[in-house]
Amino acid sequence: MSETGGEGWGQSGNPTSVFAYESHQGPEEGGMKNEGEVRKGEEEGQGKEDDEDYDSPPERQIVVGICSMMKKSKSKPMTQIMERLCKFEYITVVIFPEEVILNEPVDKWPLCDCLVSFHSKGTNERFPLDKAVEYANLRNPLLINDLNMQYYIQDRREVYRILQEEGIDLPRYAVLTRDPDRPEECNLVEGEDHVEVNGEVFPKPFVEKPVCAEDHNVYIYYPTSAGGGSQRLFRKIGSRSSVYSPESCVRKTGSYIYEEFMPTDGTDVKVYTVGPDYAHAEARKSPALDGKVERDSEGKEIRYPVMLTAMEKLVARKVCLAFKQTVCGFDLLRANGHSFVCDVNGFSFVKNSMKYYDDCAKVLGNMVMRELAPQFHIPWSIPMEAEDIPIVPTTSGTMMELRCVIAIIRHGDRTPKQKMKMEVRHPLFFELFEKYGGYKSGKLKLKKPKQLQEVLDIARLLLAELGQHTDCEIEEKKGKLEQLKTVLEMYGHFSGINRKVQLTYLPNGQPKASSEEEEGPKEGPSLLLVLKWGGELTPAGRVQAEELGRAFRCMYPGGQGDYAGFPGCGLLRLHSTYRHDLKIYASDEGRVQMTAAAFAKGLLALEGELTPILVQMVKSANMNGMLDSDSESLTDCQQRVKARLHEIMQKDQDFTEADYQKLAPTGSPSLVNSMKIIGNPVRTCDQVYALIQRLTSQIRKRLEDPKSADLQLYHSETLELMLQRWSKLERDFRNKSGRYDISKIPDIYDCVKYDTQHNATLGLEDTLELFRLSRALADIVIPQEYGINKPEKMDIAQAYCLPLMKKIQLDLQRTHEDEAVNKLHPLWFRYSRGVMSPGRHVRTRLYFTSESHVHSLLSIFRYGGLLDEVKDQQWKQAMDYLSAVSELNYMTQIVIMLYEDNNKDPGSEERFHVELHFSPGVKSCEDEENVPLGFGFRPASAENQEKQTNQGSLEDLSQDEPDRALPLSELISIRRSPMIRNRKTGSMEVLSETSSKGASYRLFPSCSRQSPEIKPTGLEPLDEHLVAQLLKGLVTDPALLCCPPLASLDRAMAHHLHQCPYHLRLLRNWLVSGQDLPEYLYGFEGCSMVPSIYPLETLHNSLSLKQVDEFLNAVCEDSSDAHAKTMKALSVLFDTSSQGYGQAHTYPPPKALSSSETPVRPPTHPLCLSSGPPSTVSSAGPSSPTSVNPSNPAIHFSFSE
Repeated sequence: MSETGGEGWGQSGNPTSVFAYESHQGPEEGGMKNEGEVRKGEEEGQGKEDDEDYDSPPERQIVVGICSMMKKSKSKPMTQIMERLCKFEYITVVIFPEEVILNEPVDKWPLCDCLVSFHSKGTNERFPLDKAVEYANLRNPLLINDLNMQYYIQDRREVYRILQEEGIDLPRYAVLTRDPDRPEECNLVEGEDHVEVNGEVFPKPFVEKPVCAEDHNVYIYYPTSAGGGSQRLFRKIGSRSSVYSPESCVRKTGSYIYEEFMPTDGTDVKVYTVGPDYAHAEARKSPALDGKVERDSEGKEIRYPVMLTAMEKLVARKVCLAFKQTVCGFDLLRANGHSFVCDVNGFSFVKNSMKYYDDCAKVLGNMVMRELAPQFHIPWSIPMEAEDIPIVPTTSGTMMELRCVIAIIRHGDRTPKQKMKMEVRHPLFFELFEKYGGYKSGKLKLKKPKQLQEVLDIARLLLAELGQHTDCEIEEKKGKLEQLKTVLEMYGHFSGINRKVQLTYLPNGQPKASSEEEEGPKEGPSLLLVLKWGGELTPAGRVQAEELGRAFRCMYPGGQGDYAGFPGCGLLRLHSTYRHDLKIYASDEGRVQMTAAAFAKGLLALEGELTPILVQMVKSANMNGMLDSDSESLTDCQQRVKARLHEIMQKDQDFTEADYQKLAPTGSPSLVNSMKIIGNPVRTCDQVYALIQRLTSQIRKRLEDPKSADLQLYHSETLELMLQRWSKLERDFRNKSGRYDISKIPDIYDCVKYDTQHNATLGLEDTLELFRLSRALADIVIPQEYGINKPEKMDIAQAYCLPLMKKIQLDLQRTHEDEAVNKLHPLWFRYSRGVMSPGRHVRTRLYFTSESHVHSLLSIFRYGGLLDEVKDQQWKQAMDYLSAVSELNYMTQIVIMLYEDNNKDPGSEERFHVELHFSPGVKSCEDEENVPLGFGFRPASAENQEKQTNQGSLEDLSQDEPDRALPLSELISIRRSPMIRNRKTGSMEVLSETSSKGASYRLFPSCSRQSPEIKPTGLEPLDEHLVAQLLKGLVTDPALLCCPPLASLDRAMAHHLHQCPYHLRLLRNWLVSGQDLPEYLYGFEGCSMVPSIYPLETLHNSLSLKQVDEFLNAVCEDSSDAHAKTMKALSVLFDTSSQGYGQAHTYPPPKALSSSETPVRPPTHPLCLSSGPPSTVSSAGPSSPTSVNPSNPAIHFSFSE
């Protein structure tokens, strides 16, 4: 630390003197003295000043007084900084005792030349700010922090006013003052998904803050489309800083500030200034995310240093000067390409940072000496120091630096999508249509709870009238109305992501179009009501997404480490320090958004409900078709393809060689195998239809059985609803002429797959046969709907995912540009404690979407000409593997990883290295013998296992650790799945011991054990070997439930654990760590039916960035002629970069007002208004506010973000 000394520090290196409450060192050691000892020492020094041989301190010392509550004065940061401050040869520090501050008049307080005083709340009493102001007026010391301004800091209204006057960006806000004397200021109108405050409308999500800055009960309210409710923040209690509440109504008493919610990707930035030219910044997990406080082994909240941009340094300077607080902390939100100040805390020190302690003491000491040394005739010059040279550790050998991860992921397991159409003519429906503006476009979509409630009320009213008067003039069919009522009454509550109603105006009524319509069309206008429900993410889907998120951590630098009990240390730290540039995008479908939120929960080791994570982490608005399917924008190609499919599948004969050529021109083994299973398509459809009839017959018999009256199926479904969805498929699959509707095959397979997996306990006969046949049909129809031959596949694929392809291309291009904003400052290398890979910066872009986009994107990579199969053996093997994959199931992943070799020339094509990986998602209900095998994850790295491990690959290792998949082979003997292959080095492998009912990942390596930072609660931790033996015997000997560690389990849970590796893993972690059981074993419903996910397979691992970029360029350009309509829309999309593409919410930044002086005048001269030269630079680099144009503070992010 010698380089931090500089001129002006004491020659001995020991503090000159520090006043405190107790002495434990001798004066010669620089120990702490009380006030009497110091005064006595001064008198003795004056008596010896004529002694030439006595090396006495200067006649006049500059006394710095610390006037605050004892808890603050004796805090570790204050002690560390004051000890360093006393290394200045001419500075002495005096700490005012708390009893003196509270009980003595100010004229009895110690004398000082410079005062450090700030307001805080003590253990029992508040700091007397009034007395501190009185003292400052009496003694006129130099003020480190202005005292009068601290009154304003205690009122959020004043804080926001001052910020606005200084032109500092802050969230759009409005103040609600509830004052009986000023009722005109209290104008609040609360809607279902918004509030209106004094005419200012704030849609949910919005933030509600008490006007008193010391009241930390801040609420965030979520929209009904995300699940509603609110997150309630409070001052940290133990390891919690917020809780989720289902309450959605704002508070009705008290005064509040309402402001727009800023999506910050789950991280807050705390900025600490020491004068206008120094700012230290740290990141922490946002308390609004899940309320769990991350703490280190000492119980301190975990925070990480971050770099500030030039604009943010300017903001720090403005805040420091505007509030006249030299030492000042404030909160910064980075959202939508801007930085917003949301709170100013006043006097604040950084905790647990030696670097900050050094810098703060040096900055303060230099400031004090600059201001006071001249008037005390002390020789002093501003120390000039050479800037620290950033030393960045380089990689060695052939190791490369991970720079970018792009993943396109299909949503998780869902309920069957269902739809019912009915023509309605009742005036009540037309009134509803008009009420919500349906006549403007002729179409209306109803998703909000209030709207769905109105539809339900109409259905109930019409059914009541039909029940009382059978001859009444109600044209709506009773059966349809009953189904409408039943579906809308499901779950007992409404949520916009569960169900929706669409109304379309038909001026001449609806023509007869399906087997459901028995009568001819009627005259006059009508409305087509389409009720859509189902398609919700199931509990199993949430588990799948969360587990996959955990797996993804291991692809990042340091991914094998352990962090607060969680795997993936490198990823978690990367994210918190902004060295991880993460964006998560999702389509507007509820199941896709919830999958993205659950994945983020696992990826970032979050806790709690998905709603807060969804709102803050997932961007789903204004996607401009990037992840959503817009059938109207497609060419006619897909319609022609469907017509040909329909024609081929209607032939009542075995497939001929000509049919194989027509239906499988690419020779895909999965297609050929399915065609062989089917043989005669019409006869197979006959079999499927007969099996559906038998299935519906069995369900009807169950309904007639009184024992089955209240039977609850998976995810709250009833037998009646199950019968309705199968009966509808029975009606729609074959029309009255006997022809089959091939488009219903995916729906049939969807339903039987769901029931086979989730409702197998019903014991319905022939479901496995129905599953086998419908799967064979679906394996033909589903992939071939996206094109039969290669040109058709490319045409349809480009229509679906051209915007996504362009976005991927820009993601890769932007990765190697300037990223100084996000990198960890190199000065922290020597101070950061155990930060893994401190120089890493990784861009991650995750795109969650539906099956159509995954099929289309894979088609582009396969048939777009990326590589020549003849010339590239690895690509040929990859294409053979993809051809053998029959289904892109839930959680299918396409992953692109970009690496940089720092040893190569920056202009070399070998500098950037691209890898392409793929997984077909979850395993199906019935494993096959001939499962296609790839070549593992990053197989080339197997030659150098050590280097490969260091790069953070997802490995399949035999042992386990906390929060990881359980090695079931050590615990329970159950049948081995035929899908399992031998373990390979460097592959992300699923558990080898699975049943058809459930499985889980083995995701993480065995290099570490239980983190020493975890402080177990509840039971005593058990030895891992003992736990393995205990769980192994649990299945065969239920008497073990009486053992103390398992006494809280019942037999039902024991049976569930036999079938559910996911919860068995949680139980094992609980026993090993001593954590509380109720916290670990949650989400019982459906988890016994969680299928495992196929591992990532590397398709190619030696592509250059130039190759990929040229390929994407060619694909995007080739599509311009074939898709003029699509390109026209894209030109608007790409050229309007200032519209903030892909942001979760669109918030116009507040106008920057001209800077003005605050009218409040301090009693003495505040230090931070000094016009002298800056004393140091920011810890994140030199402050250069002059390099920023204040008139144009907006940072526009283009489509590439």
